[in-house]
Amino acid sequence: MPPKDRGRGKLPVPLPRDMILKDTEGKVWRLGSQIGHGGFGLIYLASPQTHVPVEDDAVHVIKVEYLENGPLFSELKFYQRAAKQEHIRKWMNLKKIRCLGIPVFWGSGLAEYKGKSYRFMAMERLGEDLQRIFEACGRRFKKETVLQLGARMLDTLEYIHENEYVHGDIKAANLLLGYTNPHEVYLADYGLSYRYCPNGNHKQYQENPRKGHNGTIEFTSVDAHKGVAPSRRGDLEILGYCMLQWLCGKLPWEQNLKDPVAVQTAKTKLMDELPDSVMEWDSSGSSCSEISKFLACVYGLAYDEKPKYQVLKKILLDGLESSGTRYDGPLEFSAAACTRTHCAAKVSKVRLPKPMPKPVQQKQKKMEGEEYVCQNKACTGVTGKQLQGEEKPTKFNRMLHQTEPQQVRLPKPSPKPVQQKQNTVKEEEYNCLSRPHARVTHRQFQAEEKPVKFYTTIQETEHPQKKDTARELPPFDPQATFSESKKKHNQLLTTDYPVSLQETG
Repeated sequence: MPPKDRGRGKLPVPLPRDMILKDTEGKVWRLGSQIGHGGFGLIYLASPQTHVPVEDDAVHVIKVEYLENGPLFSELKFYQRAAKQEHIRKWMNLKKIRCLGIPVFWGSGLAEYKGKSYRFMAMERLGEDLQRIFEACGRRFKKETVLQLGARMLDTLEYIHENEYVHGDIKAANLLLGYTNPHEVYLADYGLSYRYCPNGNHKQYQENPRKGHNGTIEFTSVDAHKGVAPSRRGDLEILGYCMLQWLCGKLPWEQNLKDPVAVQTAKTKLMDELPDSVMEWDSSGSSCSEISKFLACVYGLAYDEKPKYQVLKKILLDGLESSGTRYDGPLEFSAAACTRTHCAAKVSKVRLPKPMPKPVQQKQKKMEGEEYVCQNKACTGVTGKQLQGEEKPTKFNRMLHQTEPQQVRLPKPSPKPVQQKQNTVKEEEYNCLSRPHARVTHRQFQAEEKPVKFYTTIQETEHPQKKDTARELPPFDPQATFSESKKKHNQLLTTDYPVSLQETG
């Protein structure tokens, strides 16, 4: 039974750290520290390893709400009905895509604390949300990044729509980068998701003023302003508004957000006057051509019509092709309006790989016998890219370092290639086809990196060769050896053995 509305909006009393929860499948979870909260619930780090405390690099989270709250119940039903991992993998194989962008659902259950009933849901941990990155980059993304995000979200929405659901609240705050791979993007928060086509029967178009202006006012669809139930065309319209804001930095109605009717009027005017209305909104004009075409296609859809996702995706891919960018390639969050000094430090928080474990660094210092100094000062602000001019050491050089550690004295190395090696591992895990089974965690990185030989440092061999004492003997002389042997033989023949003679007598 769905929860009652009277509890909607209440933040729960925080649960204690190290509390043990058991989900409906019998799996137990240990709570860690609280890392966030939404409008209705709290988010904790969590781990299925209940015998040890939850570490800060845990790869699971648990969302908690009061039992009577509604959003988590709606989100849970979406995952149970539409986001089973075996279905997602089949879809990815069918569509030949690397990552679908739906977080992994691990389980759910109920809990009691201080007389209150809670509902919880265990999920995979995600990284930074796009809204924070958008603000850090001066509220503007480069065009290639906008088109990449739009094309990937089309893949996600097509899957959701094919499983009878719409999201209803697409926005940068609900788009999160992967925790272990920041070049993946996920659509999260299905608390407002809606089953628009239960059992294959599409909901009828019906305006309801009492439910008007539902959703996030900047991006919600014209249908939602009229109180119409969410639909596929509504999701795509919202995505178009998001891309327009990411590219241009703002939307035409942002100055009237306190007046929902004025926002509705501005959106209606924009859609009615496509494509000129979008082309004129950006100062450069041509920069918005793909978005204007995208919104024009969406505007032509009927309420219950199935969108032509591949046609919409091709509009965005054509824009990427002209710039030589792959839609599933690395994401770069920078823009013309975003100075490098403004973005470098903040964006590096998103793209910076986990630093090397301290024991490994100490081992490096011990082997070198001197303080570990970075040649290039720029590497102290590394963002995961290799510095210009650096080359990966060859196999021959690595062998030379290992066999002659005392004779070959190299310059003090830059740690950048080591960082690049970590990023190479992250790029290999970019293929999330087998997720969650093959997802590499930060803790796994630490376990795997300890025996790794760092190519940029001089190393002592792990098993030093024993000294060959045989090589210190005098040279072999056959004649001398033969003479010595004959002398010993003659001595044996002339020697008396009194004990032996008495025994024979």
